[in-house]
Amino acid sequence: MKTTHVIAALTAGLTLSACATGGAPAKEAPKLAQPSAAAKLSGKIEIWSWDVAAKALQRLAPEFEKEHPGVEVDVLDIGYDNAYDKITVGLKSGSGLPDVITLEDTAIAGYAENFPGGLVDLTPVAAKYKADFDPAKWAAASNAKGLYALPWDSAPVGLFYRRDYFQQAGVDPESIATWDDLVKAGEKIKQATGKRLFVSDLTNPAAFTTLLQQLGQGYVKNGEVALASPAAVRALTLLKTLKDKDLLQNEKGWDGRVSATKQGKAATQPTAAWWTGTLTGEMPELSGKFGVIPLPAFDPGGARTSANGGSALSITAQTRNQDLAWAFVEWLLAGKDRQVSMMRTESLFPAYLPALADPYFDEPQPYFGGQKVNRLFADQVRHIPPVELSGDDKQAEELLKKAVSGVLLNGADPRTALDEAARQLAAATKRQVAS
Repeated sequence: MKTTHVIAALTAGLTLSACATGGAPAKEAPKLAQPSAAAKLSGKIEIWSWDVAAKALQRLAPEFEKEHPGVEVDVLDIGYDNAYDKITVGLKSGSGLPDVITLEDTAIAGYAENFPGGLVDLTPVAAKYKADFDPAKWAAASNAKGLYALPWDSAPVGLFYRRDYFQQAGVDPESIATWDDLVKAGEKIKQATGKRLFVSDLTNPAAFTTLLQQLGQGYVKNGEVALASPAAVRALTLLKTLKDKDLLQNEKGWDGRVSATKQGKAATQPTAAWWTGTLTGEMPELSGKFGVIPLPAFDPGGARTSANGGSALSITAQTRNQDLAWAFVEWLLAGKDRQVSMMRTESLFPAYLPALADPYFDEPQPYFGGQKVNRLFADQVRHIPPVELSGDDKQAEELLKKAVSGVLLNGADPRTALDEAARQLAAATKRQVAS
């Protein structure tokens, strides 16, 4: 979902590092038992969510209730701003949580590590679905000990571009295969139109993180700090190259990004599929001006997508109705019809791969000049590089804010800045620095 990643990188881990540290109890997550085939669903469950995700749950819950007379699914929209405070307090106290909670991908690992008894391990009932879900999302929801959420919406990244700017500069978007190609095209477009290549908040490591995942890596690798790895240096060096060539339009936060796009300040935007909803909803006057191509690869033949967002549903250990909680989660997220319905109505891009074969994804999109944008993104989902997430990712992100802004705003050397961030993270977390 759109709010999923935009704010998660700034907030979700913050509440985790602020509230969930201090020595988690050494206990295993409860495993979800395989329900008896003869068992009849009954009772009530409560689900916490927010924004369009809550709307989707509220819309579809009555359909599930109709299929299972006598059950009740109560969906509570708790709002995003305080969601993680509420969840963290509930996990820390061991009480007060509902049966099912919405979690963004960036929050799952931290909760699983810091509160090992707080979320139910879904492996016994969900392992059979592994091949049916976005591999990167499955990796985000699991670790070596278990699966702590079932993936919901995916967020494949592509390159949105202004058709008119490319045409004015004589650049064929289909000729863009690598980042080197895009840098050269950006210089040509800026010379012809005066527009920079894309919008980025240079104090925020979000663009760096997206590029790093495209290279198949997160902040840690095999449990070791990887902030200064060759992949990390390469990702930050690319951003520095773009900045040095004056191709980055520096805007603060989400509002700045939307306003700059609306005002036509940049020729492209490398971001996730949910950006289509922002464009169509907030900039209808720009219909026909945008197209989408796969994200440029770092090397010819390399990955041409990444991830920027996504959420999942977790069952809390505080549930008193595991069978009903799992039945609803499975029905909603491992059901093609429901996933397609949520894509149509709430623009939640399915992480459930069978749903991506639906004819809906082949429909031309008038806003994008008739281009089949949803098919482009659907074809990329299987190729999103999975990365390792950890409970220390928020600390890494805080250190990366200084490293990235130092490089992009003050001209620091990428390797030197990342070496220092890696050293500080290793000291704070007692992890080794990856060699």
